[in-house]
Amino acid sequence: MADILPFQQKRTDPEPEPLWRDVLGQSLRAAREEQGGRLIDIAERAGISPQYLSEIERGRKEPSSEMIAAVTGALGIDLADLLFGIAGTVRRGGSTGLAVGRRPSGPVLMAA
Repeated sequence: MADILPFQQKRTDPEPEPLWRDVLGQSLRAAREEQGGRLIDIAERAGISPQYLSEIERGRKEPSSEMIAAVTGALGIDLADLLFGIAGTVRRGGSTGLAVGRRPSGPVLMAA
């Protein structure tokens, strides 16, 4: 009979993929802070409560597309650019070197 050899498997635990809502929140917060905007002012312009915007920025809430559009409108940033940046961040595995306003260098798959 043949010998049974142990299977040597490399144990490399990859870093878990970031949650979309976490990257969205980090991107929105980065855009707001880059502009020097206050949470309360952006929330008022978006027509939502400051508490809700804070929860979005912290990744605690997964906002509807209408809420995301309202916040990006209040920030004066392009929704498509925000989504491209998020897709690139998620694809890279979570590095939050946010790319709002920059186009990705390769193909991007986005889901609605």
